[in-house]
Amino acid sequence: MSIKDDVNYVKKELSGDEKVLESAFKIETLYKKHKLKIWGAAIAVILFFAGTTAMDAMHEAKLVKANEAFLTLQANSEDANALKVLKEENPALFELYNYATAVKKQDIAALETLSKSSNGVIADASGYSAGVLKKKPVDSKLYREMALFEEAYVAIGTGDIKTAKDKLELIDERSPLGVITSFLKHSTIKVN
Repeated sequence: MSIKDDVNYVKKELSGDEKVLESAFKIETLYKKHKLKIWGAAIAVILFFAGTTAMDAMHEAKLVKANEAFLTLQANSEDANALKVLKEENPALFELYNYATAVKKQDIAALETLSKSSNGVIADASGYSAGVLKKKPVDSKLYREMALFEEAYVAIGTGDIKTAKDKLELIDERSPLGVITSFLKHSTIKVN
């Protein structure tokens, strides 16, 4: 019986090997039939990753150049070359630098120009800062509560207590201006 078992074992092994060989032939046939598509897909994947790596490297180089220009401008704000590089390589950082410079110099014209920026944060902050420098209340999303507080303060100065109270009611009590707002509310009650 042992020889019979051995023969059966050998048959099973041979049929297993035949299946592996058959699969290899099928794969080879499939490869020959779709060789161009397979190589095209492989090349496309390689090119995609190479392109992505190259784009990332170029973007990183632009950021490094912009950061160097920004650091140069912090040391020497009159460096025209660094200002040009910053404007070309990172326009958002260029606008932020111009905003900081305009606020520091209290340059209302520059702030009004920046208030038309496509960057919403720069535009809002610039418009608010220009309004503060002109001593005119300005509607602001970033400085909404400060704008309301200033409007109330101006209304108190002109004697319009009702408008001042209405503006102060719009400021949340939990806001950083909450304590000052409550003092101002109490002072308007005494005046009224």
